[in-house]
Amino acid sequence: MGKLIGYVGTRDLNEVTAEDSKSLDVINIAFGRINQGVAEWNHPECKAVLSRIKSQNPDIKIILSMGGWGAAGFSEAAMTREKRIRFAASAVELVREYNMDGIDIDWEYPCYRVAGIDGSEKDKENFTLLLEDFRRGLDGAGHKDYLLTIAAGGGEYFTACTDMKNAQKYLNYVQLMTYDLKGGFQNFTGHHTSLYSNKRDLFPASTDRAVECFIQAGVPKEKLVIGAAFYSRQWKGVPDIEHGLHQMAATTGGYGPAYHSLLENYIDRNGYVRYWDEEAKAPYLFNGDTFISYDDRESLKGKVEYVKEKGLLGLMYWEYGCDNSHTLTGWLRKQIDKTPGINGNS
Repeated sequence: MGKLIGYVGTRDLNEVTAEDSKSLDVINIAFGRINQGVAEWNHPECKAVLSRIKSQNPDIKIILSMGGWGAAGFSEAAMTREKRIRFAASAVELVREYNMDGIDIDWEYPCYRVAGIDGSEKDKENFTLLLEDFRRGLDGAGHKDYLLTIAAGGGEYFTACTDMKNAQKYLNYVQLMTYDLKGGFQNFTGHHTSLYSNKRDLFPASTDRAVECFIQAGVPKEKLVIGAAFYSRQWKGVPDIEHGLHQMAATTGGYGPAYHSLLENYIDRNGYVRYWDEEAKAPYLFNGDTFISYDDRESLKGKVEYVKEKGLLGLMYWEYGCDNSHTLTGWLRKQIDKTPGINGNS
């Protein structure tokens, strides 16, 4: 049975249905933050809902994800052993207080100064040392085997600035953020969460390329989890050529509609036509001016089959609140369970 992992925003925890609780193996709560070198997630009002979710699925793991895009403090908190131990100890305290099952580190990104946060060349070494101190802290925390995971950028920019061969030794698994592979920094339209690259793409990032990159960097394939998107990215001012695919747009690819909104108002509705890129195994929408890249059931089924074929651990998605139809999580669980070869299925 392959793992199905969902990122759930703190604000959306109470929206997790009983069926989805039973469908998920892991919930990553998004997000805890770093404040003055200390892990912070102050939500006592969530204790009841966390207890409810665990009563509906006693096997589910609930993990606090630290960081996210624009979350500052990692480089500073990892700079010395004293600071790393302090950060790790404060995170372990949160895990124990809320009866969670581990920590997910979402440092975006070691060595880079982006989104207004600081970075250092020392981050490459300190990233591994931070994970080592987190692993030691969790292992010494008591009565159960706590999980330690990361969310990693889906490309060479992440493996070049980390030592994944050694870092992975402290991790239960590595989640690849194989979404946002293009968009926010580019006005060239394309797939932000495709399974494969299209040979005509000037920026040929894809899930498959990310997987191969991390395997080459020393992460065992059975520790890899690929990412899926419950949201879209969109470009405006796109020439009406080739249904808008691989064209120069007037804008960069900003965030587009969530999956439930795509179903209601966009997919083959209101002038938007759905197209399928067989080479990339990805859908897209175009209305003559706006290009939208997203995941749907056809592309998600392809990702589930890819997990099986490559011998990977599973699939995760960002994020639960982008599907208030509450259909994709249960549907993905069924696809994973019925796909031969995923972690022992026959």
